Amino acid sequence: MGKILKSLCVAAALILGAAPPLHAAVVVSSKLSSESAMLGEMIRLMLNAHGIETIDRTRIGATSVVRKALLTGEIDLYVEYTGNAGLFFNDAADPAWKDLARGYALGSRLDYAANRIVWLTPAPASNAWALAVRQDVSLANHLKTMSDFGRWVAGGGKVVLACSAEFANAGTLRSLEKTYGFMLRPEQLIVLAGGETSATIGAAAAGTNGTNTAMVYGTDGGIAAANLQILDDDRHDQPVYAPVPIIREAVLKANTQIAAIVKPLMESFDRATLQQLNARVQINGEADQAVAADYLKARGFLR
Repeated sequence: MGKILKSLCVAAALILGAAPPLHAAVVVSSKLSSESAMLGEMIRLMLNAHGIETIDRTRIGATSVVRKALLTGEIDLYVEYTGNAGLFFNDAADPAWKDLARGYALGSRLDYAANRIVWLTPAPASNAWALAVRQDVSLANHLKTMSDFGRWVAGGGKVVLACSAEFANAGTLRSLEKTYGFMLRPEQLIVLAGGETSATIGAAAAGTNGTNTAMVYGTDGGIAAANLQILDDDRHDQPVYAPVPIIREAVLKANTQIAAIVKPLMESFDRATLQQLNARVQINGEADQAVAADYLKARGFLR
């Protein structure tokens, strides 16, 4: 009987030893913003659909919190923005951040070398600071780019900009003025406490105190809903903040298909698409999880 039990134990050990190891669930996280959470949810749903188990840890904190959690292995994957690598590696002045391809190449190289973090496919869109003007003003003055805006303002165009103190005083506005050859006087600025883009967009839409231009983020959901025209940064003054999923190398090696799963999803986004998706959450009040699932089904990523 002892020999039989021993034989069974040996056989069981051989069977278990031959079985492939079970992969740990992939911990998918996000920042607090609705866009970050929505993109994280899309990635999580797609991984699940391809048989990769996930754990939902979206909306855990601001950039510093999520970044630290990734580097310490508390989470495995989240959507970052390319331009932030300039801050991570104390190299914000490098002009590479103002170009999507160059910024992606530099950021992915630095993050892999320092932390063994792999950057997956970025979206061809940027959530950088931008200016948006009322569409009636845009049409009347043929404003589509920041170069158009600069010429209009320098020529005496009546502009009143709603923005945050950070935007007005921390160098962003000064940089745009220098690049595009215009200068706003103090009476042309309405600096809002807090400076959330929902407030600046609302002020421009309502024409509060003559406001016709708003500080925005490129993929803000309220831009189109408020009938504003975003101005293209045609001389590339601002860094590009393209959404890009980043993942710990060890997790990617254990689930090599993740890169191929995520690629078509990220390539499906452009600025207008992200604006529309964000509007459903930020303006219409839909849950980001519902919007994520609906988009994946509409685009054929999920059945």
